[in-house]
Amino acid sequence: MRLALRQARKGLGRTSPNPAVGAVIVRGEEVLAKGYHQRAGAPHAEVDALDKLGGKAPGATMYVTLEPCNHYGRTPPCTEAILQSGIRRVVIGMPDPNPAVKGGGAGYLRSKGLEVITGVLDQECRRFYEAYTKFVKTSRPFVTLKSALTLDGWTATRKKDSKWITSERSRRLVHSLRAQSDGIMVGVGTVLADDPSLTARKGGRPGPGPTRIIVDTRLRSPLNSKVFQDLALSSTVVVVADELKKPKKIQILEARGVKVLRCPTKDARIDLTPLMDILGNMNIMSLLVEGGARIAGSLLRAGLVDKFMIFLAPKLLLGGDGIPMAHGPGVLQMERALLLKDLKIKVVDRDVLVTGYPEG
Repeated sequence: MRLALRQARKGLGRTSPNPAVGAVIVRGEEVLAKGYHQRAGAPHAEVDALDKLGGKAPGATMYVTLEPCNHYGRTPPCTEAILQSGIRRVVIGMPDPNPAVKGGGAGYLRSKGLEVITGVLDQECRRFYEAYTKFVKTSRPFVTLKSALTLDGWTATRKKDSKWITSERSRRLVHSLRAQSDGIMVGVGTVLADDPSLTARKGGRPGPGPTRIIVDTRLRSPLNSKVFQDLALSSTVVVVADELKKPKKIQILEARGVKVLRCPTKDARIDLTPLMDILGNMNIMSLLVEGGARIAGSLLRAGLVDKFMIFLAPKLLLGGDGIPMAHGPGVLQMERALLLKDLKIKVVDRDVLVTGYPEG
């Protein structure tokens, strides 16, 4: 199943609103074929693997990370392809969490006489499908807040200098995270301070990346910002206030191919709660939030963060005047602090990556 999960990871960030799925076909100890779902509308992982065998694998076993579909969508049911191939045994990582289809694929295959085993590497698969699971249950994106901090807790100096807190290896890892996400979101403050491109780089060169989402209530982002470039590789959405009146600037951006998205406001800022619903309707299933401090603070106070990835660099700013991870009022009692669970600690070059989930 781990080999099937490795196959599934190849499709992350490209299959939404469908899940990224991997499949491996074996006979005895021999791997006959591997496949994965490459993009929405393309053959599913099971069919991709079977196609490499001419659609036939008599007596073989298929390992698949998620329960095979048993309904017509953009493609025919995978269960029919499995039955026609002659496969006799199907090992499934986890059931499909979609309430509309859960259990249908496994039950159908069993009814046709196949041996079906479910729940193999169940916990690993559930973590892998955390974004898909939330999306099919809530129609909202799974939000991962990524931040890079010095050991004394700052994301930048008082002059907003943040290049670079973390090591080059950590930054390469962030580009991999971007490539596996459907969307990447920052606030206008990050655009004004850092002018990031927010593309996903591989081997030093920009490649296809997630949709870049700029939360810019009053549309202050300069027209020459890097996020408005490389649109053939990564599309850009600017989220502005419903009532904003800057028709000329909006017209220029839209002529370039930038999508200007109007959203309700709260306290003179974009209300991030309805924004999550809007992004879900755009099939943004996984959302990586990289900054800045105001966006982070608003997300935290609204309870919209599903996962934290915090890079701690062995540096100290030696004062109390840097830029924090989150702006705005925090809790007043330590007992009300947000507690993280299911922690994972990973050393990345000289940095420490802490991954966790909000408790409760």
